[in-house]
Amino acid sequence: MKVKICGLNPSRDVQLCIDLGVNFLGFVFYTNSPRNVSLQDIEILKTYNRLKSKFVAVTVNPGNEFIENIVQKHFDYIQLHGAETKKRVEEIKSMGLKIIKAIKIRNENDIDKYKEFGSADIILFDTPGMEKSIEFPKNLISKLPKGDRFALAGSISQNNIENMKKLGVTFCDLSSNLETDAKIGYKDHQKIKRFIDKVNELKN
Repeated sequence: MKVKICGLNPSRDVQLCIDLGVNFLGFVFYTNSPRNVSLQDIEILKTYNRLKSKFVAVTVNPGNEFIENIVQKHFDYIQLHGAETKKRVEEIKSMGLKIIKAIKIRNENDIDKYKEFGSADIILFDTPGMEKSIEFPKNLISKLPKGDRFALAGSISQNNIENMKKLGVTFCDLSSNLETDAKIGYKDHQKIKRFIDKVNELKN
């Protein structure tokens, strides 16, 4: 089971996630988000020994200037969470970046949209709620394509990850369910530890 944790704070959360072996660490660049990272904060990312963890810039319709000045200098992947077309994804890919393309799923017909984005390294199937924790429709999970190239986001937690695995999920993306109850955008390190412990338990 691969794990991506999104909405991380560059100074507070990163070392813990690296130490726990989290596969993908996501940093949000979206001004409307309570998890938005300032450009000043990302300088600290240079100080970490990433080991096997990959850093992901989570973006919405990013421009070339941002990609060249920020993403290429600090990140292993760019996540495209906007209305990027097949052509635009291919343009960004040609800039030498690995790409995670998010596909918003409202009904079964939306699933096949991933086929447009053959140049993406990873497809993330997500709910249409952006960062709001909306549960992914359980009846559609079994219909998603399987394999390490496909990830799932939407109300995944320690409490349901075992069932997700039974439905064929091998790559999950979490954010709000790993936050404190008191503050949106503030990760609860004990929740992260318990979730990774549960994932590791399922591997054995």
